[in-house]
Amino acid sequence: MKKVALVTGSSRGIGAATAEVLAENGWSVCINYIERADKAEALAAELRGKGCEVMTCRCDVAEADSVKKMTAEIEKTLGPVTLLVNNAGIAKQQQFQDITPGTWKRIFDVNVNGCFNCTQAVLGNMLHEHDGCIVNISSIWGSHGASCEAAYSATKHAIIGLTRSLAAELAPTGIRVNCVAPGVIDTDMVKVLGQETLDMLAKEVIPLGRLGKPEEIAEAVLFLANSRYTTGHVLGVDGGFII
Repeated sequence: MKKVALVTGSSRGIGAATAEVLAENGWSVCINYIERADKAEALAAELRGKGCEVMTCRCDVAEADSVKKMTAEIEKTLGPVTLLVNNAGIAKQQQFQDITPGTWKRIFDVNVNGCFNCTQAVLGNMLHEHDGCIVNISSIWGSHGASCEAAYSATKHAIIGLTRSLAAELAPTGIRVNCVAPGVIDTDMVKVLGQETLDMLAKEVIPLGRLGKPEEIAEAVLFLANSRYTTGHVLGVDGGFII
């Protein structure tokens, strides 16, 4: 079966690194984005220059109908999705009492409902083939609470619960479901913490003494995509942050 990967939220950061690693390792890849078309197209052009088969698709994963249209476009262009990487996610740092219902809903819509929408959209073919792989991107805050990130942490806990439950349900069909839980990774998302805080985390909190790189998360996704006897696993890639 042709190896076709959908990586959500892959115009930059962890998603872009994951799309690149997968494409360079034989997957035909859909680069999904919602805002940064320039970044998505630049990445696609770079990968095509390396002889990789890629496409781009704008889609808000929180919208089920848009996800269905994206999946149909991928099947038409590349073929049925055999690897889904649920990476799209948003966060907002604020005290719990300041979170508005709209903010809370949007974070859950993207981070959790996005996983639901994309998984349901690709699952039919995987079930038919009795094969397929889903890798969800959670966070270290999916197993530990994070001050001033209650909404984000709650969604990442939900993703781990979804991973384990779906892995148990789908194992008899041959479909594997796993999860990567990144630590503090050097992306735009963590820059809101400020350089002073990031330096402190690297020097005083993270045993390996530095922030992680997006490509290090991509390598973990590649491992889980290739590991035929691994399912229901949450792989922490955090420099020892949580031991």
